[in-house]
Amino acid sequence: MTDKRRSGTEAADPDDDFRYRGNRLGLPETGTGSVPGVGRRLVGLALDWILALLVAWGAYGAGLIGAGLSVPEAASTLVGNTALVVFAAMNILLLTLFGTTFGRRLVGVGITATGERSWPWFVSMAVRTLLLCLVIPAVIYDRDTRGLHDRAAGTVATRF
Repeated sequence: MTDKRRSGTEAADPDDDFRYRGNRLGLPETGTGSVPGVGRRLVGLALDWILALLVAWGAYGAGLIGAGLSVPEAASTLVGNTALVVFAAMNILLLTLFGTTFGRRLVGVGITATGERSWPWFVSMAVRTLLLCLVIPAVIYDRDTRGLHDRAAGTVATRF
């Protein structure tokens, strides 16, 4: 009786549709155009969120939002909600124009269409961003580490 489990030293089966992340999408295993790891994408997301929070706190400090609020809890809630709106607007705008955001660019991650949807790029980025803001679709992902937000939009995160 033979053991069907692979050891770490054996070559991957060429008929296996999951040899590495992105194989099923026709992406390279490593380098430019490959699917980055979850850690790299989370760092880019965190950097984008920090930038959105800074913009929201700056708007609050300049009196553009929340003028007259004296309760710190109300100001904190207002800034948090404003940061979410800034984050979504920044993502939709920058992903539509450049295929990346400030935080993702710093870590070398971009967003690429897979060809699964015939939607205009702006619509794909709006759907992707709105589902990302809901969080749950982004944390449920497949073998290629594509979240439900990427699958719905017909996109995949790739390295520069």
